[in-house]
Amino acid sequence: LAKRCPLIDLDWFANSNFTVIKHARKLEAQLDEQMNSYRRVVSTKVTTKNDTSENDLESGIDRLLKQLQQVNSQMQAWVSSGGSEMVSHTLTRHQEILQDLTQEFYRLRSSLRAKQEHASLLEDFREFDRTRLDLEEGVGSAEQALLKENASISRSTGQVC
Repeated sequence: LAKRCPLIDLDWFANSNFTVIKHARKLEAQLDEQMNSYRRVVSTKVTTKNDTSENDLESGIDRLLKQLQQVNSQMQAWVSSGGSEMVSHTLTRHQEILQDLTQEFYRLRSSLRAKQEHASLLEDFREFDRTRLDLEEGVGSAEQALLKENASISRSTGQVC
């Protein structure tokens, strides 16, 4: 590369690339930490709606995944312009990590949405059941009231005669 373009400073290029690799590792560590938190949320959460902390966590993970994609693109550009074989292997590994993390995030998010939908359906059913029970009790109370009133009238009529 330097022979083809003598204006390129290989030391700067190499240092810059290693900075990019370090940044990728840092992002992966942050993603791992946030994914662990998200796994805990998904495994314990059974409410019907997203709360702010879930949304913040999802947004943070999504943002980090996009940043890691950008870093991988920077490494890809360097490898494509004649970067070292070592960086090519490193890039491949970082791309695999990104793919694994992205797939797991989508799987976990889908699982959380399914749990929320399930909880929502159960809550709707419980509400329906409570409403039905209230109506049945109301009908029973009305019937009971009519029977009591009828008995009272019968007693009153029997006393008059």
